[in-house]
Amino acid sequence: MTQQVLAYAAMDAQTPLVPFKFEQRVSRPDDVIIDIEYCGVCHSDLHQARNDWGFSRYPIVPGHEVVGRVKSIGSAVTKFQVGELVGIGCMVDSCRTCSACHQGLEQYCEQGNTGTYGSIDRHDQTMTYGGYSQTIISSEDFVLKVPENLDTKAVAPLLCAGITTWSPLRHWKVGPKSKVAVVGLGGLGHMAIKLAHALGAEVTLFTRSASKEADARALGADRIVLSTDENQMKKAKNQFDLIIDTVPYDHDLKPYIPTLALSGTIVLVGYLGEISAHSVPMIMGRKSIAGSLIGGIQETQELLDFCGVHNIVSDVEMIDMQNINEAYERMLQSDVKYRFVIDMQSLKA
Repeated sequence: MTQQVLAYAAMDAQTPLVPFKFEQRVSRPDDVIIDIEYCGVCHSDLHQARNDWGFSRYPIVPGHEVVGRVKSIGSAVTKFQVGELVGIGCMVDSCRTCSACHQGLEQYCEQGNTGTYGSIDRHDQTMTYGGYSQTIISSEDFVLKVPENLDTKAVAPLLCAGITTWSPLRHWKVGPKSKVAVVGLGGLGHMAIKLAHALGAEVTLFTRSASKEADARALGADRIVLSTDENQMKKAKNQFDLIIDTVPYDHDLKPYIPTLALSGTIVLVGYLGEISAHSVPMIMGRKSIAGSLIGGIQETQELLDFCGVHNIVSDVEMIDMQNINEAYERMLQSDVKYRFVIDMQSLKA
């Protein structure tokens, strides 16, 4: 049996998001249905709503940073109980049989993971609808337990911005002796600083703006380097084991490669597009450029548990659902510290 769900949706690439009702797909035995309390606003929501990447399917109900309480469970569900605080991130399914899925890296599913919104359900071919809505449905295997001690409204961005930076920190084994740099201080960058600091690393922010130093230090950075200052960049040579580059637009990587230590890596987590770099400083120091996409379900649960222990959440600005279009315009101006989160109770208005 299906139910009608109230949401906000993009009906096409040109017009603002509007109220929208959809039929939630038929629940399966392994499904969990969640009453959504908060939903983070990711830059990729804006990209998908406006078809910036060229593969949007309309209508789109965005939102893949979802926190709420379990409303009901299917007959085969064993991991969750009604009333439990849970979350859903960027995906709600994968093939579960390929090499990546067997390694707990469902985000790299060889058949393509099923996105939380804007994807086709691999079982019944219905559209997936995201967290700008009253409820959401997912297999229990893609639902996450949220620590009750955390500030619930500020947990939502951990499910995208948090895991996007946590996954490379873990993959490149960042710890107390590591030297990590972060490029860009936005939704991703502020989480990268918090998490690297909590892992015990020495953390540096690369920025074009000296005015960001106080904020960076408050988040856990040990120092900043002005990327526009040649002397500061020269002094930073051969230092960093890992650079997490969070910048979402086309930019020059060449100035950052010499700042990597021997065998160091710069990992791109924000930019989709072509890159260029000179190979000489890479060859002369076994330095690498890599990419990383969100994280697997096991990794994401590990992140949430870590944040529960260390009391880490995102810095957020709360908005009502009715103000989402204004929030999108402000995001384009980088006018948010550091993540918008929608109070989904406002949807009832």
